[in-house]
Amino acid sequence: MFIFTVLLIIAISLRNANNRIIYELCVFRSEVNQLKQELGVKQLRFEGLTNPAAIQACLDKLDEDS
Repeated sequence: MFIFTVLLIIAISLRNANNRIIYELCVFRSEVNQLKQELGVKQLRFEGLTNPAAIQACLDKLDEDS
C-alpha cells in the first residue's frame, strides 16, 4: 500500500510539472509571436523610410517648406 501511495504522489507531481512546462511553453510562444509582430511593424516602417519614392517625397516637401 505504501508503494502505491508513493507512486500516486510521483505521478501527480509529474503531471503538475508537465502542466507547468506546457503553460510556460504557451507563454513563450505568445511572446515570440508578439515580438515577430513588432519586428514586422518596425521592418515596414524602415522600408517606408528607405524607399526611394518616400525619400523623394520628403525632399520635395522640404523644398516646398523652404
